[in-house]
Amino acid sequence: METLNFLWQGFDVATRPTNLLVALFGAFVGTIVGLLPGLGPINGVALLLPLAFALGLPPETALILLAAVYLGCEYGGRISAILLNVPGDAAAVMTTIDGYPLARQGKAGIALSLSAVSSFMGSIIATCGVVLFAPLLAKWAVAFGPAEYFVLMIFAIACLGGMVGDKPVKTLMAALIGLGLATVGVDSTTGVYRFTFGSVSLSDGIQFVIVVIGFFSVSEVLLMLEKTHSGQKAVKASGRLLFNFKEFCFTFWTMVRSALAGFVIGTLPGAGATIASAMTYMSEKRMAGDNGKFGEGDLRGLAAPEAANNASACGSLIPMLTLGVPGSGTTAVMIGALTLYNITPGPLLFEQQPDVVWGLIASLFIGNVILLVMNIPLVGLFSKMLSVPNWVLVPAITAISVVGVYSVHSTTFDLVLMVGLGVFGYLLRKLEFPLSSLILGFVLGEMMEDNLRRALSISAGDLGILWGSPITLVLWAMAALMLAMPGLRWWRQRRRTKLNEAHA
Repeated sequence: METLNFLWQGFDVATRPTNLLVALFGAFVGTIVGLLPGLGPINGVALLLPLAFALGLPPETALILLAAVYLGCEYGGRISAILLNVPGDAAAVMTTIDGYPLARQGKAGIALSLSAVSSFMGSIIATCGVVLFAPLLAKWAVAFGPAEYFVLMIFAIACLGGMVGDKPVKTLMAALIGLGLATVGVDSTTGVYRFTFGSVSLSDGIQFVIVVIGFFSVSEVLLMLEKTHSGQKAVKASGRLLFNFKEFCFTFWTMVRSALAGFVIGTLPGAGATIASAMTYMSEKRMAGDNGKFGEGDLRGLAAPEAANNASACGSLIPMLTLGVPGSGTTAVMIGALTLYNITPGPLLFEQQPDVVWGLIASLFIGNVILLVMNIPLVGLFSKMLSVPNWVLVPAITAISVVGVYSVHSTTFDLVLMVGLGVFGYLLRKLEFPLSSLILGFVLGEMMEDNLRRALSISAGDLGILWGSPITLVLWAMAALMLAMPGLRWWRQRRRTKLNEAHA
């Protein structure tokens, strides 16, 4: 009952005219930033943080603005992923697997509207979880140390080979290529230059924007150029703009399961929406079995990552508010916003600044309603992007890609690297390597290395720490099971074939 009173107090803060206007502005800006390939929520929040402080906004209003941008970016990332096969950020990578095939089938409107509702359900379920379970889940998240995080990421990569696609070897090879790209740059611990080939431009490593735009955007442009001689369009324009009741029922429990899983994963500091979307997608594919068409335009393959990444975004606020530990890169920027106002996030924040905490939580409900109302009517406008012919679309995508990459360091080297990675990605796609696995390997690579180093520092170099807790043992067992899945599927299929031949 006390929690409901605090929540009501939060709604009183969030519904003030200024805060409602700020939430509307943040949701719109976030959607646009999320739509642009490679930017993502961290850049969106970082761009508006100085503006919020310069305008002298009170702390609760500033947090409401940043939270609205955060949620808007998670909504917006799906748009370019579905329409152009170019994810807005890492969390939208899994959305491309089934979202883009749906668009190619003339179902872009259905995919966009269903993904908007999936995002809404994921965020609302997770926000309810924040209200009800914040203290409990914060204590559970503390049980994950560096060793547990390292093994969790091993499990995530093992899941790629076990569940994504029909070519587990190519899937794992793509993930390993991504891990290899993540090692380029200066070693943060020893200061040694790794795989830079004497180039100063590679000393900071390869930026995520360059990787995602190169592998997805440039390779997609090259694939489009194959079709320009026949005057084909990139994909067919959609006829129906909204999903129907049958399609909603078909994906409803997928949304619920993925939202719950994404919320729990989001409470783990550093886990983030990328891992949440990948693991829920794999889980739903496993549950569907032979009845699914994952990778070919399955609605459940679209709903699962969209519900999960938005739920994870809300869940990541729990460690930020209760422990003062960022649940994701974006919440790390939001912690910076709190420190600008001399507010220290942690257990005492709920007692000392209830208006800030509960105003933020209440604004999540309001922000999600604003985003749903904003996104559904725009489905028709977004879908019209598909009627643009290749001779217009190819230069437009190329221009956006060049501007996005050049804005990182303002160097021509980044542009050359983008083109090189794009050609490499084009060849991988022609050889049927899944680029989504490569991007996930790249995103997880730095986190894996950092957590492995921390774990070995704690144990003074003893590798036993990697299997020294019940959590790590369970994760290792699950990873082994996932790696064995392709072999088990092959054995079962072979056995079924022999039985059919015997009965015949």
